[in-house]
Amino acid sequence: MRFDTERIKEEVRKDFEHAWLQGVRYVAEREVDERFPKSRVRVGKSHPIFDTIQRLREAYIRLGFEEVVNPVFVSDEDVKKQFGKEALAVLDRCFYLAGLPRPDIGISEERVRMLEERIGKKLREEEVEALRSTLHRYKRGELDGDDLVSEIRNALNVEDTVVTRLLDEIFPEMRELKPIATSMTLRSHMTSGWFLTLQAIWDKKPLPIKLFSVDRCFRREQKESENRLRSYYSASCVLCDEEISIDDGMDVAFQLLSQFGFSKIKFKEDEKRSKYYIPGTQTEVFCWHPRRKEWVEVATFGIYSPTALAQYDIPLPVLNLGLGVERLAMILYDYSDVRELVYPQFYADWHLNDYEIASQIRIDKKPSTKEGEEIAKSIVEVCMKHGNEPSPCEFLAFRGVVCGRSMEVWVVEPEENTRLCGPAFLNEVVVHDGSVLAVPREEKWRKLFEDGVSTNIRFLDAFASLAAHEIERGAEKVRVRIVRSAADINIKIGDVVVRYATSKGKKIDIRGPVFITVVAKEI
Repeated sequence: MRFDTERIKEEVRKDFEHAWLQGVRYVAEREVDERFPKSRVRVGKSHPIFDTIQRLREAYIRLGFEEVVNPVFVSDEDVKKQFGKEALAVLDRCFYLAGLPRPDIGISEERVRMLEERIGKKLREEEVEALRSTLHRYKRGELDGDDLVSEIRNALNVEDTVVTRLLDEIFPEMRELKPIATSMTLRSHMTSGWFLTLQAIWDKKPLPIKLFSVDRCFRREQKESENRLRSYYSASCVLCDEEISIDDGMDVAFQLLSQFGFSKIKFKEDEKRSKYYIPGTQTEVFCWHPRRKEWVEVATFGIYSPTALAQYDIPLPVLNLGLGVERLAMILYDYSDVRELVYPQFYADWHLNDYEIASQIRIDKKPSTKEGEEIAKSIVEVCMKHGNEPSPCEFLAFRGVVCGRSMEVWVVEPEENTRLCGPAFLNEVVVHDGSVLAVPREEKWRKLFEDGVSTNIRFLDAFASLAAHEIERGAEKVRVRIVRSAADINIKIGDVVVRYATSKGKKIDIRGPVFITVVAKEI
């Protein structure tokens, strides 16, 4: 059921609680005979990023790495320990976490009077004390914000919709709260999590320790671009052993990327020289992008510096490789803009292929009984056999009982000097290059059917279904003359297709002289 969004926004502005309660108007009541689950099965579609993530997970596991989940919340003190003199530059790219303070809310006599006016009743002393206790517990952190409304409701013995209004109108301390920053950050590099994980397990697992994690990282970019996002996925691994070299990094990178079909991989010393890597070990990994015809950086590896490892009492060499999932997916799926890849709903050009369009075109009204289906089938058979018979003429299509009535159904054309069916009765709906057309299967249109997608819906089929549907409901005559739109011939085109065709300058051309008349007679 569709609703008027402007009307609802106006209702919200006037009275949020009332508008919220009225939401039940837009939920259809379940009928007794409604089946569950409904048989609206469609094949879904996965996202390229998560397909790439799954392939990376499988690739790492095949190389003998164990999957772990690294901490997402990292204190700025840990960032300083890990990145040393570079910490300020790293923290500049971090999102700091903030939270709302717990205000100290007093219950004065004036507030009690205001509460009583809003609630419409005199508050008992124990109710006021229960409210005061609830607000104190909230201040001390003994009560979560999620439970505050229900606890106040219980204290005052009122509806929760009343409580939300009271909080807004009588306790401005709640409405005017400003977030206060903490020392916790969102992980900007997977490295931030690896030091914490390795500190916890380096002496609890036999060497070599091989771990990987594919998870989100967050960067406080000034703006997102075709190459950068504020949130991205890192497919990172660590190798911890008594002896580690750059060759190990090259080997892991090659074995990982070769599983994606890359044979052209090259390595280059990274000029950035991050302080958490040993000098001279930070290495960029490039893969060849076949469409761009250029090398694209997809990963970086290096050996963690003892100066950083020592801060966590890790006495063993550690190789770290970090791979950008989005960058790899851009190559695999041939994208040049990471925003279009990750957020197609916002950035990608809207495109429906002919199969998607055809799937949203259907016959609208259909018979609901076995006899009705037989009527529709018989009308089609009669028209196929006698459609070009000269008029006046009539042909019996069905004789039997329909919905308790004995009847005959005839296809007729009483006028002279014409035919039983009009020249467009066999026009078929076909989708070609985004346009929806209705044409006959003739040599003139052969290329259209070969290159396009037919819906297998002819004007005749759609009309026969409509005629049977109407006869089931007592109609004595069903007639179609000149078709000027899909609705004229009982064909339903989805709203999405209509909007797509309009926005893309495509055609929806469902027209033609059909001229079929069906008469039902009781016997």
